[in-house]
Amino acid sequence: MHDYVDRKICVSILADLKLFPAVALLGPRQAGKSTLARELAKSLDHSVYLDLESQEDVAKLSNPELFLGMHAGSTVILDEVQTMPSIFPVLRSAIDRDRHPGRFLLLGSASRHLVNQSSESLAGRIGFVEMSGFLPDECPEDTDSLFKLLSRGGFPESFLAESDSDSYRWRQAFIKSYVERDLPLLGLGAPPQLIRRLWAMAAHLQGQVLNVSTLASSLGSSTSSIRRYLDFMEDALLLRLLPPWVGNLKKRLVKAPKLYLRDCGIAHALLSIKDRDEMMGHPGWGAQWESLVVESCLRWCPNATASFYRTSNGTEVDLVLESGARRVIIEAKASASPSVGRGFWTAVSDIDAFAAFICAPVATMYPLHDKVSVVPIVDLKRCLTEIGFAD
Repeated sequence: MHDYVDRKICVSILADLKLFPAVALLGPRQAGKSTLARELAKSLDHSVYLDLESQEDVAKLSNPELFLGMHAGSTVILDEVQTMPSIFPVLRSAIDRDRHPGRFLLLGSASRHLVNQSSESLAGRIGFVEMSGFLPDECPEDTDSLFKLLSRGGFPESFLAESDSDSYRWRQAFIKSYVERDLPLLGLGAPPQLIRRLWAMAAHLQGQVLNVSTLASSLGSSTSSIRRYLDFMEDALLLRLLPPWVGNLKKRLVKAPKLYLRDCGIAHALLSIKDRDEMMGHPGWGAQWESLVVESCLRWCPNATASFYRTSNGTEVDLVLESGARRVIIEAKASASPSVGRGFWTAVSDIDAFAAFICAPVATMYPLHDKVSVVPIVDLKRCLTEIGFAD
């Protein structure tokens, strides 16, 4: 049993509970949603927790109107709510009778069905908060913890495991469970062996521009099927498809998205990378660092518009964040002595960036230009917060 680790996302959840009658906390299984909800319950005046994968708790909702009426003054926490879609109309009726904020906290393994169901039934009554595994600012600020996060990923059971071998076995079991049980339960109708191969191929393509036709050909499947599977896995918060920047430039820009696995520890398990030494020696090490930087920035800046910039002649930057009329560039470099080429400076000019950060595993932040800095990932959130991009 591990000690509880404070999660930064608590602030967002509590803020939404003061604003909306219902709040949905979405994330992949094992991201720590249930643990977080139980900790949050301690700070609420009155709360009741039900796990809808427990038959005992499901039985309590045999007459949901009566049960919810009995607890009208409490925050009712419903875990794995996607397993009981019939509850959403009941929640809507309960909220319409009493719209005071913080009545319901709904935990769900993210899926298109859950989001659509809750959005349709609870439109205007619900706020959504997305949860991932641990981020760099939730780990101790030292090099060992950072590389541990890179190697093992952010899922709590993996990151906090007693050893690298325990962490690796946990991630292999997680992948097997998701492919054989969880994704089918969420509604993905595809052969588990095919999804396992697709997931592994995605790990090999970490940070690359997506070519669905090539994937489909390699897997012996249709382009439309592979696109549908990728979209489903993105909805389940396992993958991220980062769109290209579409600014009004007289240049030919890449139009396909870039593909990322959202947890680098899961990517390493799919690539059979067992520990830090194997990670550092793998040719995909730079792509895994880029994945961590991109995913962290998008979690820290949920209200910014995110994209990547790449022209047909190869000029590229990893991440463009836009807020209003301002744009920030972030380039990931997996080197303690990072350098950038002419293409980076061209992109800074093309995009008219307000600021640019080169995120690398360095000890301290230092300037490279009047609006370009090299920054360690532990300081990147602070920099983005200071210029109004991060919460």
